Amino acid sequence: MLLSHAPEDATPLRQALRDATHRDETQVVRELLDAAQLTSEARDRIADQARELVASVRRERVGQGGLDAFLYEFELSSKEGVVLMCLAEALLRVPDDATVDKLIKDKIADADWRAHLGHSDSLFVNASTWALMLTGQVVKLENRETRDLGGVLKRMVQRSGEPVIRSAVTQAMRILGRQFVMGRTIAEATERARPDEKAGYRYSYDMLGEAARTLADAERYFDAYVAAITAIGAAAGGKGVVAGPGISVKLSALHPRYEFAKRTRVLDELAPRLKALALQAAEQNIGLTVDAEEADRLDLSLDVIEAISGDPDLRDWDGFGLAVQAYQKRGSALIDWLADMAHRHQRRLMVRLVKGAYWDTEIKHAQVEGFAGYPVFTRKVSTDLSYLVCARKLLADPKAFYPQFATHNAHSVAAILEMSGRDRVDSPTEFEFQRLHGMGEALYDQVVPRDRMGLPCRIYAPVGSHEDLLAYLVRRLLENGANSSFVNRIQDEHLPIDEIIADPVVQLGATQEIPHPAIPLPLRLFGPARDNSAGFDLTDPTGVEFLDRDLAAASALDWTGGPIIGGVEQSGPQRDVFDPADRRRRVGRFSWGQPDQIEQALARASRAARDWDAQPADTRADCLERLANLMEARSAELMALCIREAGK
Repeated sequence: MLLSHAPEDATPLRQALRDATHRDETQVVRELLDAAQLTSEARDRIADQARELVASVRRERVGQGGLDAFLYEFELSSKEGVVLMCLAEALLRVPDDATVDKLIKDKIADADWRAHLGHSDSLFVNASTWALMLTGQVVKLENRETRDLGGVLKRMVQRSGEPVIRSAVTQAMRILGRQFVMGRTIAEATERARPDEKAGYRYSYDMLGEAARTLADAERYFDAYVAAITAIGAAAGGKGVVAGPGISVKLSALHPRYEFAKRTRVLDELAPRLKALALQAAEQNIGLTVDAEEADRLDLSLDVIEAISGDPDLRDWDGFGLAVQAYQKRGSALIDWLADMAHRHQRRLMVRLVKGAYWDTEIKHAQVEGFAGYPVFTRKVSTDLSYLVCARKLLADPKAFYPQFATHNAHSVAAILEMSGRDRVDSPTEFEFQRLHGMGEALYDQVVPRDRMGLPCRIYAPVGSHEDLLAYLVRRLLENGANSSFVNRIQDEHLPIDEIIADPVVQLGATQEIPHPAIPLPLRLFGPARDNSAGFDLTDPTGVEFLDRDLAAASALDWTGGPIIGGVEQSGPQRDVFDPADRRRRVGRFSWGQPDQIEQALARASRAARDWDAQPADTRADCLERLANLMEARSAELMALCIREAGK
């Protein structure tokens, strides 16, 4: 075998899960529509409940709103929203103050911040706008070349303007940061959580930071998780895995080579680290959730999760869980596989159902790699539909799952209440809702208080410094700043409530074209002009298995080669070619070109060049297209030759 990470035999459920990764989107959505059907009476009750939730949020939102209001005011379809997005994303890589100054001048100066000042009822929005407006005014002063100001003002701004600019942007980002991040340290976060816990909220803490790049990074993240679990356990006060706070863990933070090609190493090295954290969480009697990441890591994540779930040392602890992303086309199949695993291990899994935060990345990655399809839905309404189907499956199997529904969408909340059975909602251990820290407060103020619905809600609370915030901030802005998001739309008084709470089943049932027409399949990315190159998904175990088989067959062939003149292979003395990685392994035989053959080739080359130049552009383009198609069709053979002959 040439690919050491080829998968072992999969169970039917695991194979169905793998097969669903790049399935035809229309077929997947049609199946979900069948699975999501409810009676007309149930749909009416959901609509009434959702309508009342939105109306209540709008009635009571004056002076509130936090990030919900901010993301509406500076939505990503506005110039100012794009500027904020660019700043937040770019500051992650800015190395020094001088570059910060140039970046801010480039991005901030032309934005119309004054138009947003006082436009919102939220004090948070107005405070952010003041800081950003100050920045823009300073930059405009510096750029203003008038006789009145002259060189004196210019020199003054050069001396003092840049620090003011940086200070203003830093202040704006701090305002954003405090709204997004629970605390700089876990101690600060747990202290800040106490008022909300008294009001009926629970917490899941996420230690901010992206994937480990080195072993030192992984060890630092591991130590941070250990310290956090100890602190959370102390703050929990023995409430248990359901009623008490928990922790969210990213597997990519625990190992620098957390990738499918390193599957054996990951299982040998990362799984023991996760087990150590799980044992500590079990000892503290708190929950531990494996957080969601990009689609290309899911299959590997499930191997690690299955190893921990089935570990006998963790048998009596029901605090282990994971996040499931409904925007992946395999979300429903994943629930089926998890249910089977939970029953096999006699475990009740805590499952956080989310819609997904890496959509832009997943779309672009599939396009760059030339995959047959996308792992995610191309329409948001399809994700909403998938969410409802996954939620129904979670609620249907209480022995396997403790469902945790992470949503800021009033229709999703109302549908979950309907599917759970209103007469059974009095049991607080059946399921819970979840929301992001700083977002969705107004919606859950209608759900959590005991004098209203009295339902539990857990807040996903990031913990970390300003430097660690930016990557998380970018994901949240992308996820909720788009004008299609519920968080954005609920703030818009001009949008009718019925439009905001539209049933995805009804919306999709009336849609003729399920995939988004503006998002072509990766292979059709360039439209009719030309095809995109087809790639291999080397994180898909099934695809890797087929490729491994084809490579093995191609490598077993006895290859021959020699000079080709005028399309005819020439004969001559042959010699053996050996694999430079293993000189005992023969690739095949070839013959060197002889002096007379070289003369023939040169003579024909000049005529061939003239003939080629004389061909119309379309004819030459067709030749190149046929060559590309032949190379794609025989890619396994070409790859095998690269591996064997060049020792790659």
